[in-house]
Amino acid sequence: MPSPLENLSGPGKPLHPEPPDAKEFAGLQRSGLARLKDAQVAQLSLESRFDLAYNAAHAMCLAALRWNGYRSGNRYIVFQVLPHTLGLGPDTWRVLTKCHHIRNLGEYEGNLNIDERIVRDLISACKQVASKLAALPPPPD
Repeated sequence: MPSPLENLSGPGKPLHPEPPDAKEFAGLQRSGLARLKDAQVAQLSLESRFDLAYNAAHAMCLAALRWNGYRSGNRYIVFQVLPHTLGLGPDTWRVLTKCHHIRNLGEYEGNLNIDERIVRDLISACKQVASKLAALPPPPD
């Protein structure tokens, strides 16, 4: 029986199989952790903190997908497959999915409707991703 990730890969589907790359994984993880750290700097604007936390989450979720041997054809899917890449539940991926929609409204329509709570929730979800990612063994080189 194919895995959920296999079911999402192939022609016309959002995932593409590609062997993991240890350097790419390490770079994505490092970038995500640096942005997560900066997102927690209270002196930065709320918009900057949101942007840093969102991009940290995306980098680390992409690292998890790459660790599993897949590359994404779009940004959104890396959040949706978290149950299969890192075993994270809806309490995490729903926050990240909501933040993806908020990010798109801000990027494409100039409507970045955020508050302290969503940034706090985003940082918390990002920390959960970081913790699960850190528990993975290094991908083969």
